[in-house]
Amino acid sequence: MASAFEFQATALDGQPLDLAGFDGKVLLIVNTASKCGFTPQYEGLERLWREYGTRGLVVLGFPCDQFGHQEPGEAQDIRAFCDLNYGVSFPISAKVKVNGPDAHPLWHWLQRQKRGALGIGAIKWNFSKFLVSRDGQVIARYAPTAKPESLEDDIRAALG
Repeated sequence: MASAFEFQATALDGQPLDLAGFDGKVLLIVNTASKCGFTPQYEGLERLWREYGTRGLVVLGFPCDQFGHQEPGEAQDIRAFCDLNYGVSFPISAKVKVNGPDAHPLWHWLQRQKRGALGIGAIKWNFSKFLVSRDGQVIARYAPTAKPESLEDDIRAALG
């Protein structure tokens, strides 16, 4: 694949989530979890979505249970948690794996496009983030510790 917009996933509600529908937008792709120390980042991600969505930013959450069993629920549990605790309105996929042979193809691709610290491709923990340009290329990769508000300069630059 040559672009993030070539991938498909399943939305949390079971419907197709075709990234081609976001072609020409800037994407912030994040692996999420409901029971993680970084879970409060949902608030910042939602704020980015609301503030920059009209300018072309799409925040995409990909729940993952590969790190400390911190996303144990089913789709309805994840949706209820996100709605009740953080008012999340940005698109969320069905639960995926982000590492290993069963990782979602998008996450394999993201890791090949931008390596993490020390050149390691694997996702280290929940709330790893990738910023993708309007032409579907990975601009930057951010560690789980990077708070959403710290990405604003990069997001504004990507939005143009």
